[in-house]
Amino acid sequence: MRLRALTLALFPFAADAAGGVDPTPPKPSETTTVCAEGLVWDLATQSCMTPEDSSNDDNARLNDIRELAYAGQYSAALDVLDTLDNPDASLALTYYGFAHRKAGRVDLGMEYYQTALAVDPGNLLARSYMGQGHLASGQKGLAQAQLTEIRMRGGRGSWAEASLATAIRTGTASNY
Repeated sequence: MRLRALTLALFPFAADAAGGVDPTPPKPSETTTVCAEGLVWDLATQSCMTPEDSSNDDNARLNDIRELAYAGQYSAALDVLDTLDNPDASLALTYYGFAHRKAGRVDLGMEYYQTALAVDPGNLLARSYMGQGHLASGQKGLAQAQLTEIRMRGGRGSWAEASLATAIRTGTASNY
């Protein structure tokens, strides 16, 4: 519980991502509408920069990561992840898992989800994405087990629950 509070303090939007308050795809920003692939919009300079040179804080970087992954720019999302001050945070590990899984490295993505859950067993987003990975690998029972875990951990009505339940019902995983 202490780790979850720290995560929410450091990444206030993490509650939305994990808890489901905002079920919409990320809104396009200058990172995907102005910058060339591989660059991010630096908030301080109002210009496109490499992730390494950007002065953005981890909260802004995580927003860029989510947006880049949604846009299918998984390599660029991974590059931004590599610049986080705390790449071992549960949410960061979840995004590493998502980007690798969606880029076709399913086993590596699942390893990142496992690590995220070792850091924070209550990470509903990691459980949802892991379940979607299991489903894509033809392991519907394991996907259902993650949905049960989400519900048992207070995730009823969350985006994580709805997304995984929809994926199980339709066979289509979420892109965000």
